[in-house]
Amino acid sequence: MAHLGPGRRRIAVPVGLALTASLAFLPSVAASAAPLGNTAGTAAATKPDTTGPKLSYVANLNAYATVTAAKKAIERAGGTVVTSYEQIGVVVAHSQNPDFAKQLRAQRGLFVSVGATRTAPLKTVQTTEEGTTQKLSAADAAKAAATATDGQEPLEPNQWDLRAIKADQAHKINDGSPDVTVGVIDTGVDDTHPDLAANFSKSQSANCVGGVADTTEGAWRPYADGSDHGTHVAGTIAAARNGIGISGVAPGVKVAAIKVSEPGTSLFFTEAVVCGFMFAAEKGIEVTNNSYYVDPWLYNCKADDDQKALVEALGRATKYAERKGVLSVASAGNSNHDLASNAIVDDTSPDDGTPVPRTIDPHECLDLPTQLPGVVTVSATGDQGFKSYYSSFGLGVVDVAAPGGDKWQIPATPDANGRVLSTLPGGGYGYKQGTSMAGPHVAGVAALLKSAHPTATPSQLQAMLKAQATKTACPEKVYDGTGALVDATTCQSKWGQTGYYGYGVVDALKAVK
Repeated sequence: MAHLGPGRRRIAVPVGLALTASLAFLPSVAASAAPLGNTAGTAAATKPDTTGPKLSYVANLNAYATVTAAKKAIERAGGTVVTSYEQIGVVVAHSQNPDFAKQLRAQRGLFVSVGATRTAPLKTVQTTEEGTTQKLSAADAAKAAATATDGQEPLEPNQWDLRAIKADQAHKINDGSPDVTVGVIDTGVDDTHPDLAANFSKSQSANCVGGVADTTEGAWRPYADGSDHGTHVAGTIAAARNGIGISGVAPGVKVAAIKVSEPGTSLFFTEAVVCGFMFAAEKGIEVTNNSYYVDPWLYNCKADDDQKALVEALGRATKYAERKGVLSVASAGNSNHDLASNAIVDDTSPDDGTPVPRTIDPHECLDLPTQLPGVVTVSATGDQGFKSYYSSFGLGVVDVAAPGGDKWQIPATPDANGRVLSTLPGGGYGYKQGTSMAGPHVAGVAALLKSAHPTATPSQLQAMLKAQATKTACPEKVYDGTGALVDATTCQSKWGQTGYYGYGVVDALKAVK
């Protein structure tokens, strides 16, 4: 699955993010570009090798380089430019030259870092949910509808998650503004779903797979053989209060789909995710939800030349989006990793080839986009308020918590299902659990905050999310993966935060007040 799940968060500032806004890679900065130089004196004259696998690369320019000069260097090294972002100095290219990245890195007058976005050849993407989807049957839907009270949506009795963050009470005051849009950077959204159609923003939706935004009609929808993940996430955020199905956390706001997952594999590669953030920034989207990690590396180590470039490119994209008014929310991951520890065993990377087990330091090897500066990191909880058994955590890493579901924490609902109920492609509904499901609850609350405070900046919205969160202390017990209650020895607390819940569980009612 597209790696919607394993963790993410902000710890160490990625290389190159210290570049100031005054060096924001604008065309006007290009006048003093350093000479290209002939690498080793022969690079420009020697025909590049094209016998290697066709890979995708991101090339990050230094503050004084021009995109025009970079493109010429890329072409001389045997590359083909796919797209470029002058706003942040990032170029996406394809090449079959095995030494492509090495040759460009040698040109320090142009490039800060260059790296392959994958380890396997391009083909003609994944997510952070835990387990498979449980589709809601007609019988279970009827059972829920029979218990719905006045003012509730037919399936709302099963939405324990709304009540956990007081979203049901918030809806009596304000459903959110249609002037606010949440961009779902994910596997695509079925905008024809009757619970999503009224709130869907086509003009702010696209397919970014490959790194270039495609805005043709329906390009943002899931592939025929694709994942239901993005549609489920979208419903949690903004399913309409229309007498059909469920209600979203912010049923009055708009939702847009930015598809970034590869067909067949649902893997999320850097060039697509960079495109997603840049598209959101330029289309006036206020909040993005990111329930995935960027493939193929669960953690991207800055000591590795390729992974360093991915951190750089994504860091530039998220910071640019933030400067354009976008608050980014990301799930912490489903590996039950302590993202504040000094050592984590990563035995899943790279996930587009043969994984090679390695021990990493999450302060130096980052889960993307979760651990990037300015991104809100979200852990998952269940109906009883415990951290979900799968959720990653970390003191000073997790910002807030929200319902993500937990099959061991059983609610008193008609279905008695501890997972999160939401929309599925084709007009259906179903249950999922994961930090993928926690993130959209926070994105929805952020949208309610933006509706109430239209001039609030992303940093101000993040501060309000934390300040209004329900403070939650470390529990004595927590469920493990087998359903057993065990001592919560991994939860730490300091400065009003905990490793399990950050500043606390988000509160939708406070957001609208």
